[in-house]
Amino acid sequence: MALKAIHVSDVPYLDHVPENAAFTLYSSTQFKNHPKGNKDANSLSFKPINKFQVIGHRGNGMNKLCSADPRMKAIKENSLQSFNAAAAFDVDFVEFDVQVTKDGIPIIFHDDFILTEENGTLSERKVTELTLPDFLCYGPQREPGIVGKSLFRKTKDGRICNWKVENDDSLCTLQEAFQNVDSSLGFNIELKFDDYIDYQEEELVQVLQVILQVVYEYANGRPIIFSTFQPDAAGVIRKLQNIYPVFFLTDGGSDVYKDVRRNSLDEAIKLCLANGLQGIVSEVKAIFRNPGEITRIKDSNLLLMTYGQLNNVQEAVYLQHLMGVDGVIVDFVKEIVEVVTDITKPITDNENEYVSVEKGEKEVIRRPKFSQHELSFLLKLIPNLIQY
Repeated sequence: MALKAIHVSDVPYLDHVPENAAFTLYSSTQFKNHPKGNKDANSLSFKPINKFQVIGHRGNGMNKLCSADPRMKAIKENSLQSFNAAAAFDVDFVEFDVQVTKDGIPIIFHDDFILTEENGTLSERKVTELTLPDFLCYGPQREPGIVGKSLFRKTKDGRICNWKVENDDSLCTLQEAFQNVDSSLGFNIELKFDDYIDYQEEELVQVLQVILQVVYEYANGRPIIFSTFQPDAAGVIRKLQNIYPVFFLTDGGSDVYKDVRRNSLDEAIKLCLANGLQGIVSEVKAIFRNPGEITRIKDSNLLLMTYGQLNNVQEAVYLQHLMGVDGVIVDFVKEIVEVVTDITKPITDNENEYVSVEKGEKEVIRRPKFSQHELSFLLKLIPNLIQY
């Protein structure tokens, strides 16, 4: 993709969008002026959401190909089939990863490199250096009788796995997701960038403009969240538009990066406030290790969501609900939707309950039903996470 030397300050706001563009995070959530004040008079924030959000990770869950759990290999991640499968379980959003091809088309794919086998030898190519036709030739093909290139995947520990799942699907573009996924389902669009590249501002601007053009043309009122681990990209997407909320992704210090803005929840809060972002998406372990940060995040008028494998454990999700976390990104969509529905539904007469009295007002609170084994695990969970 040819780059033109431009500066973000020279780019007009891309906020002249169709009248039906989405202005809310959730149907009941309205934007308001940022309470801290901002040089941009149109700067937007939003009121605290009144519904605990469940977000499907890469649709109906990521593919962990070396896992013994069949749920991690049930449906191809980041695919139309996966998004629509998640929608059947009443999730609020699906999260997916967007990159831009060499010829300027936003596509949905997580990894920086795509692997295949040719003549008995594994080869890999960087996704952003492929044209759209090159990218789409991997994996299952939509046209009958055409066989795509095989797909493999490298794990974090260096193992190579054949990318085979029970229900496979073709690779897809961002536009196809808008056109073929239930329009009531929110999209959490992760803006994916290579951790090992120092991007120039003009590169970020051009990539993000291309993505925004597709969003503006095809969103049609669909709830949208932008998120990214790339600190500068978070600031740039916020400057380019004030329609959709922007969240900063962080692992909260689990890994150490050259860019200190990525290394703690404290730095994440600073970045959000400096750039007028609306929230943080943290690795869940960072929240459990530093529960006091939740108060700081809330006092900063920021929303907080989490991701990570612990979000597939119902006790961990319930605990976050109690702690004030606003939502969770999960792989086991069906199971976590069920437990969240259970812990947030109105109390019925035959359920265990207790009464909390605060400022003279009685509030009936439902008591969750966990087995003794589950309760034991819950009690051990937090100390272990804080220690390690």
